[in-house]
Amino acid sequence: MTDRHPPPAFFNPYAVAIDDKVAIALLADLHIRKAIERGEFDDLPGSGKPLPMPDRYDPDWWLKNLVKRERFVMLPPSIELRREDAALDDRLDEIWVEDDVRHEVEEFNRRVLRGRYQVPAGPPLVTMPRDVEATVAAWADRRAARAAEARARALASASDEGRRRRRRFVRRSR
Repeated sequence: MTDRHPPPAFFNPYAVAIDDKVAIALLADLHIRKAIERGEFDDLPGSGKPLPMPDRYDPDWWLKNLVKRERFVMLPPSIELRREDAALDDRLDEIWVEDDVRHEVEEFNRRVLRGRYQVPAGPPLVTMPRDVEATVAAWADRRAARAAEARARALASASDEGRRRRRRFVRRSR
């Protein structure tokens, strides 16, 4: 005779419908219970301390805490476009292909024009669309200047290295 007892006659396991969500919840619960038994939740930071709650009820407390914790910046579109305009050249300098630069400038211009046709939700939009050809030409000039500077640095370091090698060679030969 075995230790197992047959299930009661009134219990039918096939009568219980378990969909995917219920199965995942049961599996997650099982893993959590096993982790609690192993003691993996014993030394968590902040355990035993009350949750930081505001003094008065605020239905958006979690959203405000999220914004503060993640340091989100929610600016009006006009200010955001000004910031984007100021940082656009630096962002373009990270791009290697002229077609991609052209596409970025065109996308920026689309956002500026869309902002001009919307009702202002803050200060007025003073950012102007950029001339695509002039911006691409300025990008190419900056890229050529950086390449020339890098070549000059490479030549200078190579000549310094050559002088050091010659000095060592001359010192050894005496």
